[in-house]
Amino acid sequence: MKNIFGCFFKVGFNPSLKPEDFEEIAHTFQPYIWGEKGISDILKTLEYYNYGKDLKLILFEFNVNLTIAELQLTKDIGSYRSKEKAIGIPIIVNDENFFFKNEVERYDFFKQSLNSKMVLLENVIRKKKLDTNIIQLKADLDNLTIGLGK
Repeated sequence: MKNIFGCFFKVGFNPSLKPEDFEEIAHTFQPYIWGEKGISDILKTLEYYNYGKDLKLILFEFNVNLTIAELQLTKDIGSYRSKEKAIGIPIIVNDENFFFKNEVERYDFFKQSLNSKMVLLENVIRKKKLDTNIIQLKADLDNLTIGLGK
């Protein structure tokens, strides 16, 4: 795997929801990641070796409709894992920032979320003294997300 970005999503555990409710949430959200206009394919165009040797995977972890307990356990950014040369970046997805929005606003949410999380990543890279060219990575990500959803 050469791409520096990966995507993952999970739906929070809400015991009041029925299995079909979980399926509906996942069915609504999934195309924005892996569908025809999903962000995953766009993000896969950036390859890790163009940015340095210390970071091979940045995993955007979309946490959909988490419970309050799950939210309390979610960090702004994960820890850098030196063995894997990877870091996970949680992004909280809920009714207010995604599901109650129209399609244009949903893609704007992705753009804003990805770019704001890159600021946190930049802090980790500087603190850990990684050789990752975060300035170029942020610029390339910004260029990729300009046409997101179109």
